[in-house]
Amino acid sequence: MNHTLQMGANTVLNSPKGQVSISYEGSSDIDISLTAFLLTDSDQVEGDHGIIFYNQPESASGAAALLPADVSGQLKRHQLNFDMSKVPAGITKMAITLTEDQGTGFSQVKHLQAEIRTGNEVFYLTPVNFTNEKGIVVVELYIRNGDTKARSIWRGFDSGLEGLCKLYGVEVEPDEQEMSTPLMAPEKQPIDDPAQTKATSIEKVAAPISLEKVQGKISLDKGHKPIIIEKTPEITATVSWESGTDYDIYALVYTKSGKQVDVAMFGAKGIPALKSYGNGAVEHMGDVGRDHESMKTEVIKLRLNDDILAVVPVVYSAQSNGTGSFYRYRVSMSIDNHQGTSVTIHSKHANDNDRIYSCVPGMLQNTNDGVIIRPLELYSKPNSERRPKLKMKSSNEIEVLMDKGPVNDYK
Repeated sequence: MNHTLQMGANTVLNSPKGQVSISYEGSSDIDISLTAFLLTDSDQVEGDHGIIFYNQPESASGAAALLPADVSGQLKRHQLNFDMSKVPAGITKMAITLTEDQGTGFSQVKHLQAEIRTGNEVFYLTPVNFTNEKGIVVVELYIRNGDTKARSIWRGFDSGLEGLCKLYGVEVEPDEQEMSTPLMAPEKQPIDDPAQTKATSIEKVAAPISLEKVQGKISLDKGHKPIIIEKTPEITATVSWESGTDYDIYALVYTKSGKQVDVAMFGAKGIPALKSYGNGAVEHMGDVGRDHESMKTEVIKLRLNDDILAVVPVVYSAQSNGTGSFYRYRVSMSIDNHQGTSVTIHSKHANDNDRIYSCVPGMLQNTNDGVIIRPLELYSKPNSERRPKLKMKSSNEIEVLMDKGPVNDYK
């Protein structure tokens, strides 16, 4: 049964469990993120565990789970599964919000729609026209007298994520509202846990953490905390995928002098191919294991020196390689220090879109105490042939800007 829920109206849902879906017409000028806030009766979060976003897609209680964005043609869809029967004690409301992270605002967003599905019922939420707003509270789910209810909000904020965070009791600095993927400059432990994926201001909620070195075989997923491994004379970053398509791996190197160096077997517009940098400090080993194995691999060797601040491996497939979904071909990256420790990051949050060409699985930060590995799993926009770009912020954080670098050459 279908219903329409006008702005400001509320309704009782027939189940505490369902899904909120928000869709719009995608554009290279628009970058929208969905964030859910788990709130108390006073409309405040109780900590970073109460924020569901790119880098923390599931609540520990099972009350909310953010799915990977789905792209079908020009339509992009964000989906959040909810179960209000599983909200933690003291939490009575869930606010589901959007932010536009390119700075263009929601006036440029076409065909914005939202719906709530619970069992056989669907509620369509009618949006209003927006102008300069960069953040929106779309809908609130809440518990009242034992019932799960929904209220259509559509309230906008010119200040975007900063305005939303302030509304819900998250302290942020105004100049840090831009969604990004920062990496702190090297420093002694303990260090602050910076944002990992498009969430600088959200991660400011988290308390500082102290990283301890790990050993053995480790599996990291997007949203996990960073880890630190022993820095050995040689570390390898190996990308693997199932036979059936072809991928390339290249590395973006950020030096302490603020220079980005692309180590790749193929060039990009204005950037020549470069097999090795810094007398072998970062070296591409070419195609490995392509003929006889069901899994194919490419390897980059790292012999980190004091000049290198960070290395960002990138997985790429397009042009003469053909295309292939990162999810379908089970792409993963393993980092091995060859002294008993290997860390693997899988592309678990990818979808079946064959037109997403680039993936950044994670970052490697070179410090005196070891190599910090941060799982990111960032993806390019559909049909984008551009490389990522690294940028140092005034706060000594390195941003990974997807689709902001030069266009890859045809190999």
